[in-house]
Amino acid sequence: MNFLYLSVAIVCEIIGTTALKSSFGFTRLAPSLVTVGAYVLAFYFLSLPLRTLPVGIVYAIWSGTGIVLLAFVDLFWFKLSIDAAGFVGIALILAGVLVINLFSQTVGH
Repeated sequence: MNFLYLSVAIVCEIIGTTALKSSFGFTRLAPSLVTVGAYVLAFYFLSLPLRTLPVGIVYAIWSGTGIVLLAFVDLFWFKLSIDAAGFVGIALILAGVLVINLFSQTVGH
């Protein structure tokens, strides 16, 4: 269940952060409400795996995956470009998340 909770937390964080960009500094009501609601859900679901897993591992997976997915939201949704150094950095973050998930005994799938 930890993986499911963490996945839901990541999706909510992606939604919240995307809406945050669209809220233009909380000056637009609908995206602002989506941001707040999505972050509340994200932190709730993030708290559930923390019952049994170390905060460093959970946070590394949550934030690393979020960074990678949000970069692709920028690329495809907002039509922003990412340079070569950005892609290298994203690949390194993704590699770190994969190493934790595939090789760490702490995650306990």
